[in-house]
Amino acid sequence: MTVVPFPPPAEGELVVAAVDRYLDSVPTTTTRDSYAETLTRLTALAGDLPANMLAPEDYAAVMERWADAAAATWNRHLSALISFTAWAQRQEILATNPARRLQRRKSARRGDRSIPRARLDKLFTDDRHHLRDRVLWRMLYETAARAEELLSLNIEDLDLEFRRGRVTSKGGAIEYVHWATGTARLLPRLLRGRATGPLFLADRRAPASGPRAPAAADICPATGRGRLSYPRAEYLFKTATAALDPHGIGWTLHQLRHSALQHLAADGRTAPELQAKSRHQHLGSLGRYVQLGEQTSAQVTADADPAARRRTR
Repeated sequence: MTVVPFPPPAEGELVVAAVDRYLDSVPTTTTRDSYAETLTRLTALAGDLPANMLAPEDYAAVMERWADAAAATWNRHLSALISFTAWAQRQEILATNPARRLQRRKSARRGDRSIPRARLDKLFTDDRHHLRDRVLWRMLYETAARAEELLSLNIEDLDLEFRRGRVTSKGGAIEYVHWATGTARLLPRLLRGRATGPLFLADRRAPASGPRAPAAADICPATGRGRLSYPRAEYLFKTATAALDPHGIGWTLHQLRHSALQHLAADGRTAPELQAKSRHQHLGSLGRYVQLGEQTSAQVTADADPAARRRTR
């Protein structure tokens, strides 16, 4: 007679197992990867606890890591915990809300977030930077895409003839982003004969085993290197742009998308055209991108300066 043990009841499920099940239920790759960073810290701190015993103190310990981060960063990680909590409550794993004591932070009002075109040109043409990074930066600007979308690109997603790439958007839809001549000229040098695998690769070979081993789909079959991560790409960009930033702290990858749309708006592109380029579902979402800022103010002032030399007719 063989005795088959019954699976443990849901209320006894460990946090690490519950997190794994939750991440498996997230359909969008970019969202899953973003949430995984937060929930990995949760499992590191409370992974061996029964999930139904999670308390506000556990969530507070997770968020302590980003206590000094910008409001957008804090809110992004808090959203991951809230989403996991909502799922766990639907699964009847959690009866209470461990996130109830945590609050979203209000972002400070910021001025013009666009990067001046002259500084972008200097950045894109500076050969001291890694070719991979210059391709990523230029592609982000020319496509006005989200960084997560381009970092998730595989070589198979590229359509070099029509200068476009197939991405999975924020809502999970399959869409195309389009780049210009600058990216088109650099891409063949970046590919170097590679035909499959991630487009943007990390500097080192991916570990074959252990907790840091990536999925097989995130490893280049030709080089054995893993996919470039968002945190690493963001760090490299901020480091490279610190000298160009008047504040000396460097810019973010998202500012390339912001700059592209704001520059197009300054050039007179209509709201529907900007919506097509950015792939926002609602025109209202474009508001923060089309508010022309400091560069436009400076140009208007210079054009209206009565002491400026007037053109002869």
